[in-house]
Amino acid sequence: MKRILGSARRYPIVVATVLVGLLGLALWWGGAPDTVRWLFSGFGFVVAVIEFTGMVRRLRNGSVGLDLLAIIAIMATIAVGEYVATLIIVLMLSGGAALEDYAAGRATRELNALLTRAPQLAHRLSGDDADVSDVPVTEVAVNDLLLVRPAEIVPVDGALQSAEASFDESSLTGESLPVERRTGDSVLSGSINGQTAIIVRATATAADSQFQRIIALVEEAANSKAPVVRLADRYAVPFTLLSLGLAGLAWALSGDPVRFAEVLVVATPCPLLLAAPVAFLGGMSRAARNGIIVKGAGVLETLARARTVVFDKTGTLTQGTPVIAEVRAEPGFDENEMLALAASAEQYSSHVLAASVVNEARERHLALTAADTASEVATHGVTAEFGPREVVVGKLAFVREHAPDAALARLRGGELAMYVAVGGRFAGSLVARDLVRDNASHTVARLAELGVKESLMLTGDARETAEHIAGQVGITRVQADCLPSDKVDAVRALTARPVIMVGDGVNDAPVLAVADVGIAMGARGSTAASESADVVILLDDVSRTARAVTIGQDTVRVALQSIWLGIALSVILMIVAAFGLIPATIGALSQEVVDLITILNALRAIGGRADAAARVHATVPTEGATGEAV
Repeated sequence: MKRILGSARRYPIVVATVLVGLLGLALWWGGAPDTVRWLFSGFGFVVAVIEFTGMVRRLRNGSVGLDLLAIIAIMATIAVGEYVATLIIVLMLSGGAALEDYAAGRATRELNALLTRAPQLAHRLSGDDADVSDVPVTEVAVNDLLLVRPAEIVPVDGALQSAEASFDESSLTGESLPVERRTGDSVLSGSINGQTAIIVRATATAADSQFQRIIALVEEAANSKAPVVRLADRYAVPFTLLSLGLAGLAWALSGDPVRFAEVLVVATPCPLLLAAPVAFLGGMSRAARNGIIVKGAGVLETLARARTVVFDKTGTLTQGTPVIAEVRAEPGFDENEMLALAASAEQYSSHVLAASVVNEARERHLALTAADTASEVATHGVTAEFGPREVVVGKLAFVREHAPDAALARLRGGELAMYVAVGGRFAGSLVARDLVRDNASHTVARLAELGVKESLMLTGDARETAEHIAGQVGITRVQADCLPSDKVDAVRALTARPVIMVGDGVNDAPVLAVADVGIAMGARGSTAASESADVVILLDDVSRTARAVTIGQDTVRVALQSIWLGIALSVILMIVAAFGLIPATIGALSQEVVDLITILNALRAIGGRADAAARVHATVPTEGATGEAV
């Protein structure tokens, strides 16, 4: 009953039309056809006045209206006595909003699923006996211990305290397979726990958690409008003139004013008004299903027209985490011994390369030693004392201050070296490489197939390293040694537009903001980058860039196809009606069929079958396979 009352309040004219129709049917059976004619005609006139008032208001706001045709059709059918057609046109006109809402709900199913799944309560553990109390998720504080029961949604970002757990992150990342987490691993809010109750330590409040940020992006996207949606306005005047011209010509040639009404009845513009919005909502929903949050419907239209793509290097085309590719020990030093000493010193460093050295030592199951003293010189290296031995790890110049015999390592493109001195002697070097993402070259090639033929890499790295990576992934233009401001200037100078910029870090935020479409990879990364971008890819997967462009192009194509399908069917019906072959009542019913066909076609933008086919035919390895060494 609440749903019925809610619909009545939301669509009063639709409800009134149905009630008037039922009353007219009863009066017809009661033998009062004249009363039915006056009832339907009077009701139609009132609705026409209401619609005319709304049309004038929209015109004052700068929106060209197609409602004029429907209003004239209502008045024409009243004038020639086709009162049943009058009621059908009123139902079609007023029911358009209800039809659009239904189609929009179908199109935004994935977006709505994210919004409705926002957790409201958390099970907080407190006290020595670990009492469980249910609290609003907004009251959860950092470091609170939370119980997450089987199949429940993780309420806030946290770190797993239990030994291991499995999570369904499909609503966040689009990946259907569950992911395994162990003690200390991060757990995203919005993911669904597996079959075992677990304990999670909150690492963020609800407002700062991943799921709430995604919800904010979704709400922003759902409230947006696409430029191509205004195509209906561009077609409004010519379509109106064509319809009135055909109707007038049919009247003039036949001498029958009924022909005028019959032509206008099938010229009502609902397909133009509904097709594009439904298609774009479907496109955004499809993107969300693929782990891509598009902030505005207009972004899809821009993606469809993109001609240039710009990539950041580190963390975008490459894994962003260097690995130790080679340990070169000097004579007199054992390879593992040197690595263990270097890792023991580097555990006191905050540099990103230090983690690579420590990880390599642990991969080889080498024991690390606690230092007696340790100090770091930022950007240069670290010095540590292990009993009588001093271990120095860092740049060549820094190490030479302690071991003058340190020699420059021979490197290939994309490699860098850390140098090690032990007890005042040069012990060797550690060669590190970043790994190119497995699907980076395929992504660049796929974008070129989609019409994004110009590609550029912008990076703060040295030119030799940048050109080496660009050559591997198929990018022909490189700009190296860039500061954030240099990247902004480079994107602004590009002439083949629109321009897509793909990045992931805090320093990418300015250039993401000035690009025609900024794409931030990995929503687990920089908040600044995500807020500056127009598209946020929830997975750390560069291939989703090409998928976003594909979705944009498919969405625009479906929207335009739906608009032209509606126009074509309406024009065909108008021509047939001009010869007197479609009575007004049948014409009104025919136009309802055109509306349904147009809406169903627009719903193809949801792309369920297209995504299923893409998954079946996918041959490129996804993130997690062995990367190609740079």
